[in-house]
Amino acid sequence: MPAQDLKKLLERIHLRLDESFVGISSMVSDLAPADLAELFNQLSVAEAAAVVTMLPVQRTIEVFDQPTMRRRAAILEELEPTHGAEILAGLSADERTDIIQKMGQHERHRIVPKFAPEMRAELEDLLQYPVNTAGGIMTTEFVRLDLTMTVREALKHIRSVAREKESIYACYVIEPDSEHLMGAVSLRDLVMAELNAPITEVMRRKPITVNALDDQEAVAQKIGKYNLLAVPVLEQDGSVVGFVTVDDVIDVLIEEQTEDILRMAGVEPGALDKPYFDNPIFRVVRKRIGWLLLLFVAGTLTSAVLHRFEAELAAVVALSFFIPLLIGTGGNAGAQTVMTVIRSLALGEVGVKHAWRVVLREATTGMVVGLLVAPIAFGQALLWKAPIELALTVAVTMFAICIWSTTVGSLIPILAQRFGVDPAVLSAPMITTLVDATGLIIYFTIAKMILHV
Repeated sequence: MPAQDLKKLLERIHLRLDESFVGISSMVSDLAPADLAELFNQLSVAEAAAVVTMLPVQRTIEVFDQPTMRRRAAILEELEPTHGAEILAGLSADERTDIIQKMGQHERHRIVPKFAPEMRAELEDLLQYPVNTAGGIMTTEFVRLDLTMTVREALKHIRSVAREKESIYACYVIEPDSEHLMGAVSLRDLVMAELNAPITEVMRRKPITVNALDDQEAVAQKIGKYNLLAVPVLEQDGSVVGFVTVDDVIDVLIEEQTEDILRMAGVEPGALDKPYFDNPIFRVVRKRIGWLLLLFVAGTLTSAVLHRFEAELAAVVALSFFIPLLIGTGGNAGAQTVMTVIRSLALGEVGVKHAWRVVLREATTGMVVGLLVAPIAFGQALLWKAPIELALTVAVTMFAICIWSTTVGSLIPILAQRFGVDPAVLSAPMITTLVDATGLIIYFTIAKMILHV
């Protein structure tokens, strides 16, 4: 829906909500589920809940099933428990579990008893897995096939259960007694196979699998690496408990990338788990202040270095003119290296065992960059009418800082991972602060050697 049309519709709905609810249902009846989800995202939680009460349950289920729909748990908490349970019952098992996990304990205890006994039991099974694991994002609604089936019987079975399953594109052959995975077969393979062929001739006997307690990011990487539509989830004993689909992985990637971006900016994850205007200012401050204070303390190192070399600055005042240029370039070079190494760590391209190879590679990169940038710094200093000795000091410092910042920038993320800290936490803000202080030490040390101050 165009932004202008959405704005006009919002104004009309707000007017109706202020006066009476008459006519709201007809206003939104023709909207596509994705457009209606976008509309709900623009309304307050109370307003969205009011509109939900005027929609047919099936229509609400379609909207809540949209990947762009936010604040689903908060909206359902505003509804009558019976109504909320009816909407949740229409969603897939993984979506239902995800919403329940985000509800407060009080609201959860109001809604869950309204489910049918089978659904409650399924929900309790899924809630036992940690949120950020394969078990926490999986669904149990997969198509089970029997070893004795032919392709014809398998297709007939899929048609009979298709409406009850979240996905029918990936089917799994399960051993009846042990619940062990015997093989996997895609709907495409079944359609292309001979109808009388036994399922054992079509299935893949050693499909890619994940463990129920595997981290969700590792699951996403595996699905991406092997180009899968879904991956079965196994318990420790090898029994199949569910599967994770590619659309679940997209949600995971968005969530993980949001956390990484927040950490790279020095903001504690969780600051953006609500829409911008729904986050109270004091909560935003609480999420940001910790890193800001830490970086402030670290930033005092720069002041300490300047104070330590006060005499040198007094002797050659022009040294101060080039400080922003040098530490800014060093910070940028270090930040580039940090981002590159963090990405490679996340993709599994490098690890702790590759530490010295990474450091050597990035130090070499810094050396080449320094050789290219140093002459430009030398020319810039001469252009500012600096003495040739000072210009040489700036050029040599630029070369040294490029090597130093890329070396430190490569080592910090690897050391963080080695000691169990998220590498993104020690990224751009920290490397910039560190390079500022150490870069000044390099600068003034070189200045003392060349300028004899």
